Amino acid sequence: MLFMLIVKASQNSEAGNLPSEELMEQMREYNQDLLKAGVRVMAKGLHPSSKGTRISYPAEGGEPEVVVGPFDNPSEIIAGFILIDVESEDEAMKWALRMPDPQGFGEGQIELRRIFE
Repeated sequence: MLFMLIVKASQNSEAGNLPSEELMEQMREYNQDLLKAGVRVMAKGLHPSSKGTRISYPAEGGEPEVVVGPFDNPSEIIAGFILIDVESEDEAMKWALRMPDPQGFGEGQIELRRIFE
């Protein structure tokens, strides 16, 4: 079963601030544990939304609307993700709960979502 651990953005990540070296080391160890267990498919961080573009379709059949970042509400923006391939939702939840606070400063938020296969 494929699951995505979606790391939500924060004020710090949107400002382009990197986590502390201590947190970076904790995340490296976590990623190494995922690799050793053979469950990590991919893990990537994203640039702040100030370097992004949002395309929306406000009317059916209408022209798309293009908005250049940055975007409001960091907690609704994705800062990165880890894709894992596990045996069950329970196992996915256990891995999600092992992830250190991905933003530090008590701002981290992870959303766990199963991927259609």
